[in-house]
Amino acid sequence: MALRELSSLEKSLGLKKSNKYSTQGDGKVPVLQNSKGPALVGLVTIAGHLVREAKSPELLGRTAEQRAVVQQWLEYRVTRVDKCPKEEVKVVLKELNEYLQDKVYLAGNNFTLADTLMYYGLHGIVVSLAIQEKEQYLNVTRWFDHIQHYPGVRHHLPPVVVLRNRVYPGIHH
Repeated sequence: MALRELSSLEKSLGLKKSNKYSTQGDGKVPVLQNSKGPALVGLVTIAGHLVREAKSPELLGRTAEQRAVVQQWLEYRVTRVDKCPKEEVKVVLKELNEYLQDKVYLAGNNFTLADTLMYYGLHGIVVSLAIQEKEQYLNVTRWFDHIQHYPGVRHHLPPVVVLRNRVYPGIHH
């Protein structure tokens, strides 16, 4: 899955050349075979490299504080979301739901790499939620729906159906 994410990230960043990826270990950790130096290992490391290669440093954060928050969410994705046992999914969703209560994006007022990689990491979880569960985690559902419609993000993933009247109660269709 991480290889597809990196490929989609390349496309969304407008990178023309395709990188050579492989995986290592039982955890299928992505590896980028770098012609300019040693191989890069790990989703977050490679994603950061691609963002810098695309000359889009704002996706890593505009200020030192925002860069730290982006890094925090990237670590959360790899350590908490990717390794989350099925019985703890609701705990992760509850944590995210509380955090996103008054936020549009994970790291402040701007879309960042954290939003993209968390969207990819949560897709399988959110797609499997029943309508009632999506309503239970309204802030996560609202954020997820917003990110899935962000230009260039949802390359390899199917859209997740969200009942907008529940997620966006002020909007009448």
